[in-house]
Amino acid sequence: MAIWAQGLHRPFLAAKGPTAFHGLFCIVTSLSSKNIWIQRQQCPCGDWKCFVAYEGDNEEATVASQLAKAKAGSAEAIVVPYVGMVFKSDDDAFKYYGNFARKNGFSVRKEHSRLNPQLCIYKHDFVCYRSGFAPVRKKPSGEHHRDRKSVRYSCNAKMYLSKEVVEGVSKWCVVQFSNVHNHELLEDNQVRLLPAYRKIHAADQERILSLSKAGFPIHRIVKRDVRNFIQNKKKVVQENDALLNEKRENDIMELLEACKASKQADEGFSYVYSVDDNDKLEHITWSYSNSVNAYTTFGDVVHFDTSYRSSTYGMLFGAWFGIDSNGRMIIFGCVLLQDEAPQSFAWALQMFVWFMRGRSPQTILTDLDPGLRDAVRGKLANTKHITCTWNISPKLSSWFSVPLGSQYAEFRSEFDALHYVENTEDFELRWNEMVSLFGLGSDKRIALLYSIRNSWALCYTRGHFLARRTTVAFFRSVDSFLKGIFSPNACLRSFFDQVGISATFKNQSHLEMQYMPSKACIPMEEHARSILTPFGFNALQNELVLAMQYAMSELADGSYLLHHYKKMDGDCLVMWIPEEEQIHCSCKEFESSGILCRHALSVFIRKNYFQLPSKYFITRWLRESSRTCYDEPAPQDSDNEWFREYQSLSASLFTESSLTRGCTNYVRRELMKEVKRILEEVRSMPETDGVAVDMTLSPTG
Repeated sequence: MAIWAQGLHRPFLAAKGPTAFHGLFCIVTSLSSKNIWIQRQQCPCGDWKCFVAYEGDNEEATVASQLAKAKAGSAEAIVVPYVGMVFKSDDDAFKYYGNFARKNGFSVRKEHSRLNPQLCIYKHDFVCYRSGFAPVRKKPSGEHHRDRKSVRYSCNAKMYLSKEVVEGVSKWCVVQFSNVHNHELLEDNQVRLLPAYRKIHAADQERILSLSKAGFPIHRIVKRDVRNFIQNKKKVVQENDALLNEKRENDIMELLEACKASKQADEGFSYVYSVDDNDKLEHITWSYSNSVNAYTTFGDVVHFDTSYRSSTYGMLFGAWFGIDSNGRMIIFGCVLLQDEAPQSFAWALQMFVWFMRGRSPQTILTDLDPGLRDAVRGKLANTKHITCTWNISPKLSSWFSVPLGSQYAEFRSEFDALHYVENTEDFELRWNEMVSLFGLGSDKRIALLYSIRNSWALCYTRGHFLARRTTVAFFRSVDSFLKGIFSPNACLRSFFDQVGISATFKNQSHLEMQYMPSKACIPMEEHARSILTPFGFNALQNELVLAMQYAMSELADGSYLLHHYKKMDGDCLVMWIPEEEQIHCSCKEFESSGILCRHALSVFIRKNYFQLPSKYFITRWLRESSRTCYDEPAPQDSDNEWFREYQSLSASLFTESSLTRGCTNYVRRELMKEVKRILEEVRSMPETDGVAVDMTLSPTG
């Protein structure tokens, strides 16, 4: 596999990988089929039969999620039966259970029925086709005995129903349900061969009877139909595959041309791509000029999102995100990968570090993907790997709600509490108690979560710098951005342009320094307001307000014990070294976020500090850091009118750019020229003191 780097100094060589583009090419009905970006739903546990259903999914699901569910062939389209589920008739219940079984790789049969004079049949037992044991059949002596292997393995999967009559209306309720099998479930192309699903449709039956009456033997009927069907389908598939392959090749060439054009327009833009033995594109990654500059200040913590892939190109999209001093999202770079293999992720991480001048982040946040976890371990050995609970929580329902049933709510409460356990000894003890209580000792998903506990449990991650990246607000902003750039009608070239415009606006926009009112009304607060950005100051201000709610007790060794006036536990130990003005708290909030915690601030307040020591104002939360990390300087207060016009121009051009690809390219060039012209005029403006200056934008550069 050859790797070509544009905007870099030398080509790379890497190990050979699998052939390109062997992904999801299910939609081949039309050359103009939509390029739908779908969320990856394969379970991190590695079981191909296990797919993740996210909590909070509603009826307003996007086309992408619907396509993903259809392709997965999972049971998400049919609700998993549960105790208390109601059906109008026993036939409806059996049909529903049969559809559920077919989508999950098994079939069902009726085992027992019970009846009485009043209700007739009042109970039905539906079981897996492998339930129970085959009856022993005795043959008369001397008769040939055909030894056939039984398909029954005493499987315990079942659905029991009971009939109820309320005000003369009968209904069937599920009283027992289990979906635990002791045998392997079948794949989609195998389950249809089970006796329960081997049926001949009415139209086919009529045709077979007609051919039989005409004198055709059975073997000729089968051969003729099968041969005609295969030949017709093969021809259609070959034609569609040829058209799609041609379209993909053209789109890939246009994408490479777009990268080359971006490099010519901006020397700081860089991109790298790799090809296989057949000169087919495998992976491509790119980064923007101001992304490298922003990474210098804000590259300590990086979130690598790989939650979307293209249904048309079969490529996985990944993006590296950061957070700036104002709490806004930064885009460091993007990548398209042909698969989710560990070596593909390793290639992406290697190229990203090279883009960022060889500097690895202190912390990287990713999803649960095992391949990505292995790649991080191999390529970022000195980087702390974090899997946020934001990525874990949505998966718990689809993993444990069915096997635990009514116990799931209790399990979820206990699992959430485990995240906040203070020390590793208590975590290990409570984890074992939870696994034993709910009988999850052999569950592979529980084993997976335990194996990566040092990446999500607070007692293992405390003290590692996260820059306030684990908040719900940040992950929602990332999710909102990703949903906004995926257009169903976009080819790779237009998708690349749209990502570029969005990334430029995200990275170059700046906030005005608004006034922030006092809450604690102490000198320490006033001092911090003049130094920190609004985002950083707001975080510190909240800690200052909460610091007033703690009582402080001095211990014999000179340390302090901080205790909340309402809470009965959760005391924090604060070590204070006055000679060096150093303070350390057992909660390690400062080490994690760069903002002093309420416990340390409480000690400073009681020590009559009017200002915090400068060492506790880290660079990434300072006002100056928001103005020096990008190529162009941020607008000063006197330039706000210019900046508002720039924002208005940017927003209108961005809306217009989504209409056509040609318009997008034109807008990109004109926008950059206009922005540079505005900033040059701002730099050349004379200093004024109360003198009105004409700020009107001219139509040309």
